[in-house]
Amino acid sequence: MRLLEPYQLGPIELKNRIVMAPMTRSRAFDTVAGDLHAEYYAQRASAGLIITEGTQVSELGAGYPFTPGIHTDAQVAGWRKVTDAVHANGGRIFAQLWHVGRMSHPTVHGQTPVAPSAIAPGEDIFTTEGLQPIPTPRELDSASIAAIVQEFGLAAHQAKTAGFDGVEVHGANGYLIDQFLQSGSNQRTDEYGGSVTNRTRLLLEVLDAVTDVWGPGRVGLRLSPGGTFGGMSDDDPVDTFGYAMKSLNGYDLAYLHVVETSQTLPPVGLDEVGGPTALARSTYHGTIISAGEYDRESAESAVAAERTDLVAFARAFISNPDLPERFRVGAELNEGDDATYYGGGAEGYVDYPTLKPA
Repeated sequence: MRLLEPYQLGPIELKNRIVMAPMTRSRAFDTVAGDLHAEYYAQRASAGLIITEGTQVSELGAGYPFTPGIHTDAQVAGWRKVTDAVHANGGRIFAQLWHVGRMSHPTVHGQTPVAPSAIAPGEDIFTTEGLQPIPTPRELDSASIAAIVQEFGLAAHQAKTAGFDGVEVHGANGYLIDQFLQSGSNQRTDEYGGSVTNRTRLLLEVLDAVTDVWGPGRVGLRLSPGGTFGGMSDDDPVDTFGYAMKSLNGYDLAYLHVVETSQTLPPVGLDEVGGPTALARSTYHGTIISAGEYDRESAESAVAAERTDLVAFARAFISNPDLPERFRVGAELNEGDDATYYGGGAEGYVDYPTLKPA
């Protein structure tokens, strides 16, 4: 089975081609990952690669209650527990570096959210006070953009101190970098708006800052071409994301992680090129991770046909800590309890059964 074959990811040898996708689980009640997170990720160390839930690079970068950060010493110490536990179980783990931009609310950090342009997404967001309308964000000035690039660079340093094997820059799913990329959310007229070259500028500046810290083969990037989650839209997603992906060939990245769906919605405007992963394969020359509603058979088919190199699984990993072993023997998968996906404690987080005693 190709999915279970080892894969050389730059300087890192992966035990298989199965990736645990980044998933927000909202269990960091003080923005610090702790013992429960360490147990959760260590249980899933049989994945070829684990990518953590989004971890905010600054206080203003947070969008939801109970999500972890990586910008304070306490947060770094918490993540060190996680990486030590994963490595003790023979796993590999990247931290996903995250800034949500406009997808936030003042109840999270006491500030007006920020974005490339003062355009509200027209959606509600979960807060500690229930669902609330996302307010119109504050448009970032050039100095503030430069400061955010520095925050990503600092977060990359923090992730190295925390013992991660690498990092993934979150450029997908309607969050800040995606907001700069897509024309529907970026109406700027300066060097960060207008042309696709300008709209890609923040992404490349962040990659410069992060790769300066980690070097070759240790930085990944997640993109969601044609994604609409968070009120996103683009006039020409093939042109926008094709240009962005081609630009990545100037970097020695670990991988490009492509989202085939935006949450439950299909991508828009990519039918002519066969979808997001096909666009990536035709433009980007490095390793590709594809994510989006795969099962054992469709993932194996995609890898065997070389449409992608690695496949990321999300919900299947929530309820099946030993997912690679279940794929190996063809075992039935546990059903997940979506009522426990977000928030709570150990229930629905670290108590799913495995085929063999842990």
